[in-house]
Amino acid sequence: MSRTMEWAARAEHLRGISRKVVIAAVGAFAKTVSSLLNTAAVHNADTLLRLVRSRPNCVPLINVSNHMSTLDDPVMWGFKGFPIFDTKLARWVLAAEDICFKNALYSYIFRVGKCIPITRGGGIYQEHMIEALERLKDGEWLHTFPEGKVYQEDVPIRRLKWGTASLIVRAPITPIVLPIVHHGFHEVMPEKYMFGRRPPVPLWNKKIDIIIGDPIEFDLPAMRQKAISQSRNESFPTIGWPSTPDGLDELAQRCLYTAISEQIRAAMERLRCFSKSFVKSWVGSNLPKSEIKVF
Repeated sequence: MSRTMEWAARAEHLRGISRKVVIAAVGAFAKTVSSLLNTAAVHNADTLLRLVRSRPNCVPLINVSNHMSTLDDPVMWGFKGFPIFDTKLARWVLAAEDICFKNALYSYIFRVGKCIPITRGGGIYQEHMIEALERLKDGEWLHTFPEGKVYQEDVPIRRLKWGTASLIVRAPITPIVLPIVHHGFHEVMPEKYMFGRRPPVPLWNKKIDIIIGDPIEFDLPAMRQKAISQSRNESFPTIGWPSTPDGLDELAQRCLYTAISEQIRAAMERLRCFSKSFVKSWVGSNLPKSEIKVF
């Protein structure tokens, strides 16, 4: 399978002018929705800013977050102090092919905006996952929604898809993995607003909170050995995955991806529980928008 408009995603495409235009337009939109039309509060923003701007050379960054609306990315980056207009620092993001790449115009805009199309249900070895690995090899920042789709109910984080876990394992340099949980985007862009459809424009006067955690630490050598041991007693149906460079067969990969995904899910769930107390603490303060502290 060929990669959808990969040429438009290259930094040198049209000397980078088209990327600057799209990133600037998207950044202005994100700032407007997040900081002007609505009120956003962020916890632990310094950790994200530090990792985006000055992580170790060539070390990639993967963000994992819940997915409450089609606006989560890019609006979640529109908070005060975030360098959303910087094309070099801008994230790459895995985006649903059936939503963001449904025609040539959308495909071009999203590609220029550093989006990688993902076919939901296409598996972890689809061609565009290989492209995501190439971006990680370059030491880039990649944002993912490991739940795999939009969920607007305020319920515990669901079982995660294996795609993000597979990227962590298969990346040439193990990425830093940073969990983020947000709340409020489901009110800015509800899935069923009028006649069961989304509103034509983002809603306003809503409260958004973004909880940024600390990097998740994985003991990958120990987790690999445990996965190999567990796989000897398992009998999952296999579909012919290739072995990884370090020799994990499909059964061992499944055990390993399950363990990594559960560790990520648990970290996100802890942030979700923390966000409830965080929301209560600043919603009850009745502070005007200009006095909401971003920290």
